[in-house]
Amino acid sequence: MSTDTAMMESTAEMQALKDKLKATWMSGDYGHFAKYLEPGALDFLERLAIPPGTKMLDVACGAGQIAIPAARAGVRVTGVDIAANLIAQARERARTEGLDVQFEEGDAEALPFADASFDIVVSLIGAMFAPRPELVAAELLRVCRPGGRIAMANWTPEGHVGQMFKIIGRHVPPPPLMTPPPKWGDEATVRERLGRGTRSLQLTKRRYPMVYPFPPAEVVEFFCTYYGPTVRARAALDPQGQQALLRDLEQLWRANNLATDGTTHVEAEYLEVNAIREG
Repeated sequence: MSTDTAMMESTAEMQALKDKLKATWMSGDYGHFAKYLEPGALDFLERLAIPPGTKMLDVACGAGQIAIPAARAGVRVTGVDIAANLIAQARERARTEGLDVQFEEGDAEALPFADASFDIVVSLIGAMFAPRPELVAAELLRVCRPGGRIAMANWTPEGHVGQMFKIIGRHVPPPPLMTPPPKWGDEATVRERLGRGTRSLQLTKRRYPMVYPFPPAEVVEFFCTYYGPTVRARAALDPQGQQALLRDLEQLWRANNLATDGTTHVEAEYLEVNAIREG
């Protein structure tokens, strides 16, 4: 096989993967799913303490979980996401509240913005799911102005959500071109990806409250109805495989549940990344 042919096949395989990922995040209803995650999102945003008038880019913004409240506080927000339906939801939310927020469909690996366009570039549990992290890191750095900030929240491999993705991967193996997303929650890996191009890099492990007014079995069903990765994983399995997946996920949620009143409360570990762009 010639080098050109191999490159063409590799490019075609990557495009097929990206099309699949887009379909994954457009399935379910992440806007509804994320409502139970709002307290943790607002905690993350509050710690950033972004001054009014700051130009902020929210990468993999979903339906505007932090973009909308940041705009309410006077931040000049742009949001970008691969899922067209979530961008539509975010635009409608901004329109309903009378907020001036720019939402665009786009790829974290090829952001549709000029160099040094933003004072702060943020991603809450989002950019970590792009398949080529080296491109994501380069893009986060590129669109951030010299001296600006890059902030991320990424699930850790050993935390609750990282373990959930391991379970899903055992039942539905990920594509070979897909770098494991929770590697963005590994401190050494983040230092390797963002260390060059930043003059300071602060990494802090935190807990993200995942609280639901129903028991773990219903939480798993909620995920399989509204959260793209679990929606698609269940759809890929036969009935016996679906039962096995649900059983393993329920076991994980029961094991990590702190609530004793029939509800669910899990503290999911994530890595908070705060970096200053060099220059």
